[in-house]
Amino acid sequence: MKNNLTARTVVIVVTLLICVFGIIDFPKSGADLVKNFKDNIRLGLDLKGGTHLVLEIQVQDAVKADADQSAERLKEDLKKQNVAWNSMDTPDVRPGHVEDADIVALTVKGIPATQSSAFRGIVTERYPTYILTALNSTDYSLKLKPTDLNDLKVDTVKRSVDTIGNRIDQLGLAEKSVQQYGKAGSKFEVLVQLPGVDDPARAKELIGTAAVLEICDVKEGPFPSKEGALAQKGGILPMGTRLVRSKPRGAQDGEQWYLVAKTPVITGREMRNARAGQDEFRKWETNFSLSQDGGRRFGRYTEANIGNKLAVVLDSQIVSVATIQSKIEDSGRITGLGSEEESVDLGRYLRSGSLPAGVQYNEERSIGPSLGADSIHQGIVAGIAGLLAVIAVMLVYYKRSGVNAVLALGLNTIILLAAVSYFHAVLTLPGIAGIILTIGMAVDSNVLIFERIREELRTGKSVIAAVDNGFSKAWWTIVDTHVTTVVSCAFLFLFGEGPVRGFAVTLVIGLVANIFTAVFVSKTIFDYELAGRRQLTELSI
Repeated sequence: MKNNLTARTVVIVVTLLICVFGIIDFPKSGADLVKNFKDNIRLGLDLKGGTHLVLEIQVQDAVKADADQSAERLKEDLKKQNVAWNSMDTPDVRPGHVEDADIVALTVKGIPATQSSAFRGIVTERYPTYILTALNSTDYSLKLKPTDLNDLKVDTVKRSVDTIGNRIDQLGLAEKSVQQYGKAGSKFEVLVQLPGVDDPARAKELIGTAAVLEICDVKEGPFPSKEGALAQKGGILPMGTRLVRSKPRGAQDGEQWYLVAKTPVITGREMRNARAGQDEFRKWETNFSLSQDGGRRFGRYTEANIGNKLAVVLDSQIVSVATIQSKIEDSGRITGLGSEEESVDLGRYLRSGSLPAGVQYNEERSIGPSLGADSIHQGIVAGIAGLLAVIAVMLVYYKRSGVNAVLALGLNTIILLAAVSYFHAVLTLPGIAGIILTIGMAVDSNVLIFERIREELRTGKSVIAAVDNGFSKAWWTIVDTHVTTVVSCAFLFLFGEGPVRGFAVTLVIGLVANIFTAVFVSKTIFDYELAGRRQLTELSI
C-alpha cells in the first residue's frame, strides 16, 4: 500500500512539474515569469486583436489553367500521331465570377474527317477526365466531367489554404488561423485570422499575391502602349500570343508593352527553391532553381533560342526581360527588382508555391487590442467568480473533503493550460468558455464520488471501505458522462466553424484532465489522509 501510494505521488508531482514548465518555463524574475506565460499561452484574434480577412478563391482560374495545360499536351500528342488541326483555344474567364468555371471548355477545330477516329482515340485514352463532344464533322469540345470539375474546385481551395498558411509561417506568425470558410463544395472562401497584425494592407500584400510566375517567349516589343501595339497588328493579335505590360520601376519610366507567347515555357510550378540576392553591381535580384523535369524543358528551349528574348511574367506583369545568352537548365535569376523587400518577397512567394488561383477579398476587419483586453478581463473575472463560488460551496458542503476537490480542480486547470501551451494552440474567448465549463464538469465528478461515499457510510461500512467503494462505483458513471460529452464535442469539431471548434477542443482536453484529477489525484489524497488510520470512524465529508 505504501509503495503504491509513493508511486502515485511521484506520478502526480512529475505531471505537475511538467505542466508548470510548459506554462512558465524557468523564470528568473517576476517579469520573466509574466513574459514566459504570455509567450506560451497564445491568444487568439478575439483576445489579442489583429486582422480578419475572408478571401474568395477564383476557382475559374484553376479550371482554365487545367484546360490550357491539357491543350498543350494535346498538341504534342496530335503531332506525334500526325493528326492535323487548325486551332485549339479555351475561353477567357472573368475575375470575380467563379461560375465561369462551369463553362470552361477546350475547343479543337479543323480535325480532318478521315482522322476523327484517331483523334477520338487519343482523347479517350489520355484525357479520361474530359468529356468529348462533337460540334460538327471537324470541330470538337472537351469539357471536364462534373465529378472531376468539383474535385478540381475542392483541391484548388485546399491548396490555396496550404499555400497561404505556408506564406504566413514564413512570416513567423505562429498564431495564425487559415481555414476554409463555409461549406466545402458550395463556397470557395478562406478565412484568415492574424492575431497581433495591425496592418491589413501589408497582410493582404503578403498573403493575396497569387505569385503566378511564367517565363514566356517574347515575340515583339516593347510598344509604347497597348493601343499602339494593337494598331501595328491591325487590331488582331497573332494566334497564340498576348500583350503584357511591363511593371514600371519608377516615376520616370514610361509605359511599355510586349507581345509574348500565350503558353509559357515554364511556370512557377517547376520552381524548387528561390532566394533573394544581389548581382555584381549590387542590384537586387531573385535566384531560383528548377525541378528536374522543368530544368530539362527549359534547357531544350534556351538551347534552341539563343539570342531571343524571354520575359519573366509575375501576376500578369513583366518584371524582367532578358536575352538568352546560353543554354540554361536547372537555375536562373530574375533581375531588375527595385528593392531588397521586393526581392525577398518574390523569393518567399516562389518558395511557398504559387496560389493555384487568384483571390478576391470579400471581407476585411481590423480588431483593436482594446476589445481583446476587455474580453480577457471579462473572461478572467467570470472564471475567478465562478471558481470562488464553486470553492466556497465545496468547502461549506463537503467540509475537509472539499479541500480535496479544490486541489484536484486547481491541478485540472494547470493541466489544461499546459496542454494549450504544448500543443501550440491558440486560446480564444470560446476556449475560455470551455475552461469554465470544464471547472463545472470537474466539480460534478467530485460531487458524484462524494455522494457515493456518503451512501456507503450510511449503510454502516467503515470509512476505508466507503471511500474505496465510492470511487470504484462512481468510476463508470464518470466515464459515461465524459464519453458522451466527448462525442458531442466531436460533432461540434466536425461540423462547427473556428470558434466552435476551439470550444470543443478546450473542453475535450479539460475532460481528459478531469478523469486524471477527479479519480487518480483525489483518491491519492484520500489515501494519504487515511493511511495508518484503520480504526477511523468518521470522515469529514
